[in-house]
Amino acid sequence: MKTPVEGVDHIAIATPNLDESLAFWERALGIRCEHVEELPERGIKVAMLPVGGTRIELVAPLRADSEVSAFLDKRGGGIHHLALRVADVDAGTAELKAEGVRMAQDPAPGAHGCRVAFVHPKATGGVLLELSTPPVGRR
Repeated sequence: MKTPVEGVDHIAIATPNLDESLAFWERALGIRCEHVEELPERGIKVAMLPVGGTRIELVAPLRADSEVSAFLDKRGGGIHHLALRVADVDAGTAELKAEGVRMAQDPAPGAHGCRVAFVHPKATGGVLLELSTPPVGRR
């Protein structure tokens, strides 16, 4: 991919209960949440916890048919995806598709004002990979 990967944006952890998970990360580990956001169109609620130069993203369903509900039903809570920060998610996605890489989701609005796309786990050796481009003010 010619679009540069700028670093790890976050590691997403699916959880059935955001409040319980957030309490563990904050109380037990002392990592403070910087942002909580609901994405009703995707059926999820996320909490961002900064750790060094990256973040832990806790992801919980808002409804039974959310993006993470099937994951939680099948696997329970745990690592859901790895997100890489890229300079231009649209260009990166187009390049990957031209290479024949299978995508799970085309570019769309994501949490924290980012534009995101997902590479299918079958293309990556089993890891759901998010490509994320933050808004101009956060780069």
